[in-house]
Amino acid sequence: MAWQPQPGPLVQLSQCLRGSLSGHDIAAQKSAEQMLRQAKTSPDINNYLTYISVTPNPPEGFDTTTYHPARSAAVIMLKNNFKSSYRSIPEPSKVYVKSTILAGLQDGNAQIRNFVGNVVTEVVRQGGVLGWPQVLPQLLSMVANENGQSTAEAQDGAMGALFKICEDNKRLLDQDYPNQGRPLAYLLPKFLDLTASPNAKLRSRALSAINVFFNEPIALTARENVNNILPRVVRLTTDENEDVRRFVCRTFSLLADGMPTVLLPHIEGIVDYTISQQKDIQNEELALDAAEFFFEASSAPALRDAFGPYLNRVVPVLLDSMIYSEDDQLRLEGEAEDADLEDEEKDIKPQFATSKTSRSNAGGALTANPQPTNGQSNPAANGFAYEDDDDELSEGEIDEYDDGDMDPEEEWNLRKCSAAALDSIASHFGGPVFNVTLPWLMENLAHKDWQNREAAVLALGAIGPGCMQDIEPHLPNLVPYMLSLLSDQQPVVRQISSWALSRFAGWASHLDPAGKQQYFEPMMEGMLRCMLDNNKKVQESAASAFATLEEQANTELMPYSAVIVQQFVRCFGRYKDRNMYILYDCVQTLAEYAGPELAKPELVESLMPALIARWEKVQDQSREMFPLLECLAFVATALGNRFTPFAKPFFMRCIRIIQNNLEAGAGAASQPYLDVPDKDFLVTSLDLLSSIIQALEEPYSSELAKSAQPNLFEMLAYCMKDGNNDVKQSAYALLGDCSIYIFPQLQPYLPTLLEILLHQLDLSHVAADPDTACRVLNNACWSCGEMAMRHKAGMAPYVDRLLSKLALIMFAENVPESINENAAIALGRLGIGCHEQLAPHLANFAVPFLRAMQKVSWTDEKGHAYKGFASVVLDNPQAMEQCLLDFFAEMANAPGVFLTGMQDDGPLQSFERVLAQYKALIGDVWDTYLHNLAPLQEQSLRQLYTF
Repeated sequence: MAWQPQPGPLVQLSQCLRGSLSGHDIAAQKSAEQMLRQAKTSPDINNYLTYISVTPNPPEGFDTTTYHPARSAAVIMLKNNFKSSYRSIPEPSKVYVKSTILAGLQDGNAQIRNFVGNVVTEVVRQGGVLGWPQVLPQLLSMVANENGQSTAEAQDGAMGALFKICEDNKRLLDQDYPNQGRPLAYLLPKFLDLTASPNAKLRSRALSAINVFFNEPIALTARENVNNILPRVVRLTTDENEDVRRFVCRTFSLLADGMPTVLLPHIEGIVDYTISQQKDIQNEELALDAAEFFFEASSAPALRDAFGPYLNRVVPVLLDSMIYSEDDQLRLEGEAEDADLEDEEKDIKPQFATSKTSRSNAGGALTANPQPTNGQSNPAANGFAYEDDDDELSEGEIDEYDDGDMDPEEEWNLRKCSAAALDSIASHFGGPVFNVTLPWLMENLAHKDWQNREAAVLALGAIGPGCMQDIEPHLPNLVPYMLSLLSDQQPVVRQISSWALSRFAGWASHLDPAGKQQYFEPMMEGMLRCMLDNNKKVQESAASAFATLEEQANTELMPYSAVIVQQFVRCFGRYKDRNMYILYDCVQTLAEYAGPELAKPELVESLMPALIARWEKVQDQSREMFPLLECLAFVATALGNRFTPFAKPFFMRCIRIIQNNLEAGAGAASQPYLDVPDKDFLVTSLDLLSSIIQALEEPYSSELAKSAQPNLFEMLAYCMKDGNNDVKQSAYALLGDCSIYIFPQLQPYLPTLLEILLHQLDLSHVAADPDTACRVLNNACWSCGEMAMRHKAGMAPYVDRLLSKLALIMFAENVPESINENAAIALGRLGIGCHEQLAPHLANFAVPFLRAMQKVSWTDEKGHAYKGFASVVLDNPQAMEQCLLDFFAEMANAPGVFLTGMQDDGPLQSFERVLAQYKALIGDVWDTYLHNLAPLQEQSLRQLYTF
């Protein structure tokens, strides 16, 4: 007999469920939640929840209105139970849920249908596609109305559930199952049939489901069947429904990104179609999806070349789409001066430590965080973003940072997408794009309406880098015009003008002195002035633009450092919380490119009090600490020993932040209900410690390390073992810096630290997350070499294990070459103090060592490595039989200035001893042997060395 609920428990549970949503009565809500926790222990709880979810008729004591909250709470709780406790749910309960839940998809309430679809998806996700083999045929039958009894609601609910299943189980649906094949091979033809449904909503949702499988990585089944799918999509281009046409545009965009070559035979028709859809200004969502095609296609090498014949059609549409709509114009014209208003918490986006990138050269640690590529912490502040938001939420998912009150200027929209596409097309085609754009620019730059002038400046900035050769003759007229717009009445015009000017900062900063005075200095002054605008968005845009100008100008900025610092200090005094983030970026970019100038006493006295005042205001737990610590790391490096008077409070606070984070992490590991602390606090604190240790003279940095409580090196050991690769990367960078600058303080802790390092020198760590793990491995190799340089013979207990580990890394083909090179450098440096232990193994590692070292430029690190390697060779000269000429060739390639510049630290004397030894060993045929080298190499060898 089928399971049936008992009336009493059914009513009681419904009351609890409704009470759990009683936000107006907190006591009742907490009581209901407590009762629900108790009810979860009942073996029938999921049966009751399912029954309430799918039963629209209210039980005794409820009416339809009061019963709806109970049903909503029931279906949400059911989904969460399956998500958290699937394996512990009794099998009979699972059977009941599967046999009953689909009835909820035909409910008259769209919210209930949506929630039930989430339950169906969760059951499939937890139990697997084969765990509920009937569900896909049943849902398809409901959508297609095969029994003639499916209501429109049932078709809608079933299609929604199918879409969610596809979205959440994409990989599983494309998988081959024994005797079953791929579920997607069954689904795709059904979806294609549904694209011909008379129901427009079903047509659009069927196509959206197909599109799921064209998202990267493209499903194999979709890839294999694209030639069957594409004609159906083309047929839908004439569909009368706008939603259907939107998804057609999305299909073309996805294919342009993932399978561009399949579109080539149809390119003219697709271009004409997407142009017609983008011109539909009454439906901005449709126009945006059409513009997305041009954005994706312009980035696909296989497709963008085919754009050439259509530029005169595509570019004008993109340009017109960059003009603010009437609604946006009204909104923007109402913006007030707000620079003195405090920011609300919702105005400040979550901050993260800047991700690090790999260095291509060997012999260096990955330490300080690099700049954003365009100096922008928030690209949207400039009027449009050049990057689409790839972190799209799935249907029904909630963004934890979304407060429902997002600034429209920060959303990805038609205007930004069109500008990004224009930028990409201009970067590829250059002059032809400028020729099409020029008449439009001339018309709109002088337009009476601000929105047209603003769009013209946006277009000018967008095509600037790609069309620089064609634009450059016009810049003497255009730059003063854009400078004049920095005083425009409309804040949004001042915003976009700052950004557009920054696109030409590289040109202006490298003119002759007269040109700089005429164009670069006014550009710089205008941006600095706008950084103190009465509108916060203008401040932000100007600061972002100025960071770009700093990068473009590079060292050309140094003569202006005093003026710049003076304005930055004023900004520190006026900015509210949000704009502080981009101000930190400006300061650290100035420190990076004009570092020596910042160390002048008058600039130190001006800048440091402003930074310290902010440092004292920001709490340890604030996410503002990330950009502030990153900024201070750059400033410490720039100031060098002039940072000494300020160092101690920064150093000790970093120690405290690291301690608190490690303790909180240990607590969360033992008590799962505690929040895991944000590792970015560790990353940025470790990086600042590295910068301070590098900046200060040895007595001062040693004293800081000695007085740190808790002990610096004991905490460093914990960070080196952390589960987060970014933390380990920074920890090994700090380890290397401590080896270089404060080795006597580090030395007593080496036994512990070297054991941790030996564990890290393992290629198996790379498999899980190759990108970040390789950066950790790089820093571990580098720090190993730095320790070997100074610990010398003290490395003896570890040599055999280090040789084994470093050799495997040096041989590895699945890691970037820079890691092979850093492993080789570390191994060579190990030879400085432990050459006797390495010598018996020389024949096994000499060839790959030289192969890796040949790719490394001649730096001190390479010199140290060859000095150690030469000592190993002197202990076992016979082992070099296979590669002796390669070693001699490397000696011959060493620059003479480099060899003499390193003096006793370098390999010059060791190379000469090696040559003298082999001359003695080879004897009378020595000169004949050297003739095997290229003539220029032999000549160089004889000139560089005395043997």
